[in-house]
Amino acid sequence: MSSSLREGLIWDQFRSRISHKLRVTGAMLPEKPTLEIEPSAPKVSRRQKRADALRKRALSPVRIILMVLMLPLTTMAIAVGVYLRTSEFKHEEALVHLIALAGCGAVETIVSGPFIEGRPGYHPRNDPDGDGVACDIRRPAAGQSAVSQTAETPRSRSVGNAKFVRP
Repeated sequence: MSSSLREGLIWDQFRSRISHKLRVTGAMLPEKPTLEIEPSAPKVSRRQKRADALRKRALSPVRIILMVLMLPLTTMAIAVGVYLRTSEFKHEEALVHLIALAGCGAVETIVSGPFIEGRPGYHPRNDPDGDGVACDIRRPAAGQSAVSQTAETPRSRSVGNAKFVRP
């Protein structure tokens, strides 16, 4: 039998006994008391509160957007770190070699050229004439002019499968 049903039966028996005595005296019968049970929320520990706050902060839209925007920078930093560890050059030389991939202008702001084949900073694409020296400054000799250099026959060069013809 449930507790509320049992309480109801006990109250009814009590009421019937008292009602007989009260009729004799003329007093009023008290109403059935109502038990108001407030729904209590489960008690949350401090640890659970901290975990909930951390979860909300971790999943905030601003934080997610920042992480997505930082992804290319993070990937680049990881790639450079791996390259520096696996390169046959020293760290400084490997960094110069990596910057030289961007072109002669980028690397010459840090270190002046020319870069010789097999050494850090040399990339075949920075060596337009194919002589094994990249980022070298060609100055016309005293008897030659810039026009006479362009009048030469085009020289072809191949890197990998691609062929390049210099005009």
